[in-house]
Amino acid sequence: MPKASGTEFRFNQSDFRFIADFIGTRTGIVLGDVKRDLVYGRLAKRIRQLGLSSFSEYCDLLASDQDEEIEYCVNALTTNLTAFFREPHHFRRLEEQVIPELMARKQDRELRIWSAGCSTGEEAYSIACTAHNCLPQDWDIKVLATDLDTNVLNTAAAGIYKLDRLAGVDQKLLQRYFLKGTGSRAGMVRIKPEIRGLIHFQRLNLLDPWPMKKCFDIIFCRNVVIYFNKDTQRTLFGRFADQLQKSSYLFIGHAETLHNVSERFELTGNTIYRRVS
Repeated sequence: MPKASGTEFRFNQSDFRFIADFIGTRTGIVLGDVKRDLVYGRLAKRIRQLGLSSFSEYCDLLASDQDEEIEYCVNALTTNLTAFFREPHHFRRLEEQVIPELMARKQDRELRIWSAGCSTGEEAYSIACTAHNCLPQDWDIKVLATDLDTNVLNTAAAGIYKLDRLAGVDQKLLQRYFLKGTGSRAGMVRIKPEIRGLIHFQRLNLLDPWPMKKCFDIIFCRNVVIYFNKDTQRTLFGRFADQLQKSSYLFIGHAETLHNVSERFELTGNTIYRRVS
């Protein structure tokens, strides 16, 4: 089959379906036909690097089950849009209601939070800053931050960002928790060690078994399940409920809902849910 007009590599419908099914099986992400150009754009560079002449050859490489190439493909096709204090109403609710409520009823003075689908780390650091700013010093705060993409996890663990990524962040938080770079690092910021030390970054495929033994007080899983089909969403939210303490909280993305997906949560605010069963 000839190449499509204006493209460098042959990419037919069977190639696209193979890659879509391949990604769907391993990650739960649904790639509809509207994502065909996205798949081409994100994988063409890799095909060029490997010296291949078509997507069919790349599909054969994936089918050979080479771990390194599977990881590259998954990383390339994972969407990683994020920002510090994204969806700010979540962090206001966290500060003004959720954390004070947990403080009042938790005798162990421990706070355990999971950022599921943490991308490059901005969400996890925003959560940690909020919790640290609200809680007394003798509270034990731990944030687990997981993602499927190893590349974004490396960025997250480093905790270094361009200063313009923090536009709109409260100046008091900036001064308390971020270090501004100088000299060759001008225009960059780094999260202070006291916040980086609260977070453990780890690769995790949400479709795989979860290694966590204890339940969480809060789970953030925002703008992740929107890429899954309804059956996968139902299974995942059931597992989240199992991983939460009773009456604890789940935060999801602005375009997501548990309506007709899970009956184990009650809506308590804009895309904020409490576990009820």
